[in-house]
Amino acid sequence: MNTQGLKLSQLRALVAIASCGNFSEAALQLNLSQSTISHAIATLEEELGVILLKRGRYGASLTPVGERIVTPARQVQHLLDNIVIEANREKGLLGGKVRIACFRSIATHILPTVISEFRQHFPEITVTLTEMDDTINMEQAVREGRADIGFTYLPASDEFETWEILRDQYIALLPPNYPIQTSKLTWEQLASYPLIMTGITCCAQLISAYLKTSKYPMSIAYEVREDSTIVSMVKQGLGVGILPRLAAEPLPAQIQVCELPSPLERVIGVAVLSNALHSPAIYAFLDALRHQGQFMEKAAV
Repeated sequence: MNTQGLKLSQLRALVAIASCGNFSEAALQLNLSQSTISHAIATLEEELGVILLKRGRYGASLTPVGERIVTPARQVQHLLDNIVIEANREKGLLGGKVRIACFRSIATHILPTVISEFRQHFPEITVTLTEMDDTINMEQAVREGRADIGFTYLPASDEFETWEILRDQYIALLPPNYPIQTSKLTWEQLASYPLIMTGITCCAQLISAYLKTSKYPMSIAYEVREDSTIVSMVKQGLGVGILPRLAAEPLPAQIQVCELPSPLERVIGVAVLSNALHSPAIYAFLDALRHQGQFMEKAAV
């Protein structure tokens, strides 16, 4: 047997399945696809020449030899974790603070997952969130040193170093009683409805510039700041709202969702001050954000 063929990823998969009792939950725990987990176990069993798991209709359980092998596999994983801890101690990652300025949709839908995974690796680093309603305020917080990391719309000014995290499409929200037979509105249809607009500067400027590309005059009936208020007003039949999909979630079942006449999106990025001296904790969190961004891109594909 060539022990060099054994991989840590295979042992992690075995330990995860032993803990979870099935392949699907183990895949979620390791942030991998179920097929990747299945392949890891199959190749591990092939390398060892023994069957480690009994696959059944209701999950997977360890065989007797699997029970004996999973114990040293856990020990290997524990030793590896200790190696990472020692490396982090040397890099100054066993403490510190990361201050984040973000808007609600990022704080609601993106950051909880990132922070949860980050704290599993760096439990002694404190992460604080400050929610702001405008990218202007977020950029100013980073500029003045009140936040280490900010979320903004791209492109941003040259004083910031930025990375794209996601692209969020704008959608039209229609009341339940509005008759609509298509999934995509025309400019003429959009102009026929009273519009409920956001008053937040960064969003309002983007939507206003978009609406000006139409040859039809738009009827703006209301201007409000909170995304949830726009959703509630649409639900009550007061007009049509235009919001980024992420900001609109979760949507009541009664509200109809349509595509806009032409695509409109906001490109969301993470920003730090260029040429600033950042702590190892901040760099580690930026790596976690990049990883989450790559995961979302793969999921979208």
